[in-house]
Formats: sequence, structure tokens, C-alpha cells
Amino acid sequence: MPRSVLTIIPDFVRSAGAFIVVLGVLVFVHELGHYLAARWRGVRVEVFSIGFGRSIKSWTDKAGTVWKLAWIPLGGYVKLHGQERPQDVSDDVRASWIPGRTFHDKSVLSRAIVVAAGPIANFLLAMVLFAGLYIFVGQPVTLPVIAAVVPDGAAARAGLLPNDRVVAIGDEPINTFEDLQRVVTTHPSQTLAMTIHRDGADRRIDVTTETRASGINQVGMLGVRGGLTEYRHVSVPAALWGGVRQTWLITSETFKGVAQMISGARGTEELGGPLRIAQLSGQVAQLGVASLISFIAMLSVNLGLINLFPIPVLDGGHLLFYFAEALRGRPLPPRAQEYGFRAGLAVLACLFVFATWNDLTHLGLFRWVAGLVG
Repeated sequence: MPRSVLTIIPDFVRSAGAFIVVLGVLVFVHELGHYLAARWRGVRVEVFSIGFGRSIKSWTDKAGTVWKLAWIPLGGYVKLHGQERPQDVSDDVRASWIPGRTFHDKSVLSRAIVVAAGPIANFLLAMVLFAGLYIFVGQPVTLPVIAAVVPDGAAARAGLLPNDRVVAIGDEPINTFEDLQRVVTTHPSQTLAMTIHRDGADRRIDVTTETRASGINQVGMLGVRGGLTEYRHVSVPAALWGGVRQTWLITSETFKGVAQMISGARGTEELGGPLRIAQLSGQVAQLGVASLISFIAMLSVNLGLINLFPIPVLDGGHLLFYFAEALRGRPLPPRAQEYGFRAGLAVLACLFVFATWNDLTHLGLFRWVAGLVG
């Protein structure tokens, strides 16, 4: 067997295992939010499943909910009692419904609470994970220290070296590597006066940034990599607030990135799907438990946001229908809901195909195939 294949197999197994763990945690918490909200609003929960297909193990609790662990670990679901519309089921099914415990009989507010609880649970998970990391490990700060210099890049031409610490750019102090990235990207093809700390002394170096296209905009590039992270212990209240702040920061940055992609101000090559997540899961798992927990928290925010998009089929689409029902005083016509769900499925299918194409391109599959073809 070729050496390259022997090398790929352990990476694949590690990535698959980490992906299953990451996805399992995110799906469980998301569905747990729906489950708890349903119990709170008096809706009977028939099934709570992690995964799809035939169950590996199942049991029934005192409330009559069947808990399942299924073979296909690519999601999960909560089956609510009377979730279907009465006109969509047979007379036998309607006769089995328990009065007052069905989902469709609840008020618009109760149904909206049950649906919104899933994404909310993902946001809460991110806050708890970030806060826990800050309490037990410390709050990570990526220092503005250059770990590596890209050959023939702007930094290399200016004379920057590994282990140089950027102190300031012009009159603006640089406290983190993110500060350095923010200033550089907003100054394409411009000369920046950098103050760096090297060998115990500060010195000034002028660096002319390079330019890279991102959508319709141009961003500056320095040609360096960072990687020196410092963990600073904080108080419990500060850690809790830090978890909230970090969750909000990821949320706002994700919104900003999506808006820029829609407007064309940012390229869509960063849009990834399950393959990219699986690859990153394996890579992050190698860095340790703390890095994996931070990765799960970040993905939890993204999962919550995606589910809130106003696309029928997603939680946000259901909330949009409930909002329209609250305004009209009655549900939308069945035909309108059916067309909405069909459109939502089409949109999700297109996004999935596009994200998978990006993933395969990022993984180099097409370059490998082109190499085989010659």
C-alpha cells in the first residue's frame, strides 16, 4: 500500500471521530432546547433521536419519550406529539392524539418558543463553554508576535523576522494579533510604519503591504503567521461576561461576513460544509481538549445562526410563518406553506452543493484528479 495512503488513513479516522463528537454535542444541545421548551409548554415529546436510521440503543422515560441513539451520526431530531397538521394525517392518527398535548393545538407564542429554543440552546452552549474555558484554562490572547514569515512576502522584503513583536503601527498600539490583522487588511498597497520589539529593544520598520482581492474589495496582506497564544486567568464574573462577549463577537462577525458575501464585497470561497468541518475537527482535536471545546463553541454559534435564517424548513422559516400567523390572526394558506417549504429545500440543496464544491476544492481533490489525468 502506498505510503501516502497509509498517512491519509489515520488522518481520516481522527477527523471522522472528532467530527462525530463535535456534531453529536451540537445536535444534542440543539434538540435538547426543543425538548425542554416543549415540556415547558405542555407538548408531549414522542421521540428524541441523536442520529438517523436504525437505533443502536433506545429507551423510554417516565414521560413516554423514546430516546434513541441511531447509526447515522449526521444530525438528530425531536418528534413532537401532533406536530403534523390535522388535514395531513389519517383519522386513526388523529384519534390517537392526546387533547391539550399536541403541538399544533398550542398558541402561536408557545409554538414559537418551542422552535426558537433550539438555536437559543446553541448560543447558551457557546457562552457556557467559553466561560468554562476562561475559568479553568484562562482567557486566550493571541499575541502580536510573528511566528513565521512567508518567503518573498511584504514582511520578508521589509526585514521582519520570526519572534518579532509588533508594538505599534503608526500611532496605534497593537495588543493582539487580531489588531495587527485588522490594520493590515484595511491598508492594501500602503506603507505602514511599524514599531517592533526585537532583542530587547524597539525599532521602526517600514512595510509596504501587498494586495489580495476579496470579492469586489481589496485587502492588505503582510505575509506573516502568528501562533503565540497567552492564557490570562480572570475572575469568575469576568469569565462569564467574557463568554457572553465572545459569543456576541462571533455572532456579529458571522453576520458581517454573510452580508459581505451577499453584497459581493467578500468572496464565497470561505463558505464551507461538512467536509471542511470534519477536516478542521481532526486538526483542532490534535491541539488539545481546550482547542476542541473552543471549536465546538464557535460552531455552536454558527449552527444557532444558520437555523435562525428565515428559510422555510429551518427554525427561522417556521418562526417567519408564525410571525405571519400572528399578524393575520390565522395560519398562512396550506399552498403558500407548501411552496415556501419547497423553495426552502431548493435553497438548502443549492447551498449544500456549493459548500461541498468549496470543500472539495479546498481539500485539493480536483487538483489531484487533474494530476492523474495529466
